[in-house]
Amino acid sequence: MVLVTSNKRQRLLYMNYLQRVTPAELVAAREELVQALSELPANFRLLADLSQLEFMDPDSTPEVGRTMDLISQHGVGLIVRVIPDTSKDIGLNILTIFHYPNQPRIITCGNLPDALKQLAVWQ
Repeated sequence: MVLVTSNKRQRLLYMNYLQRVTPAELVAAREELVQALSELPANFRLLADLSQLEFMDPDSTPEVGRTMDLISQHGVGLIVRVIPDTSKDIGLNILTIFHYPNQPRIITCGNLPDALKQLAVWQ
């Protein structure tokens, strides 16, 4: 499951990846993502929370790339990722090279409280 929400005042897009994520779930979340992005100004911040991710289907890679492309096109300035278990990093660093040509600042944290602290610094 993928949950998407935004906070315009905080210039924040929040994506939470829960349990087992499939390509179909990423496609289904795209409409919410497009809506959330339309409400955010350029140089917004992304919090990508993978702390509750159990498994992402390897066939999800193209959809993850499309998601990154959308986020990049809308002008993300900072990406904070929560990845407590590095074995669950789904190749984000490699995908980032191809899908974030504007090279936003990227910070990876091991837990959500640390990620929230990073976001507070970058307001």
